[in-house]
Amino acid sequence: MDRCYVYILQSESHPDRFYTGFTEDLNARLRAHNEGSCDYTRPFRPWRIMTAVMFTDLDQGRAFERYLKSPSGRAFARKRL
Repeated sequence: MDRCYVYILQSESHPDRFYTGFTEDLNARLRAHNEGSCDYTRPFRPWRIMTAVMFTDLDQGRAFERYLKSPSGRAFARKRL
């Protein structure tokens, strides 16, 4: 069974900064963000996982990530996640 995660990270050094992403290996992806492998998140290290949602359907996971990156998805995340 395939599984994936949609996650929201919060910067520990800049608590008003968040990053939403998609991965099949959550621990490895967090490690990559904290090691500076990702240009967008490098300046705001270290990161912690604020929310992670597992999906068994990759297409549903990708769709949820796209939703969370939309204006209404960001509002939803602020209120509910």
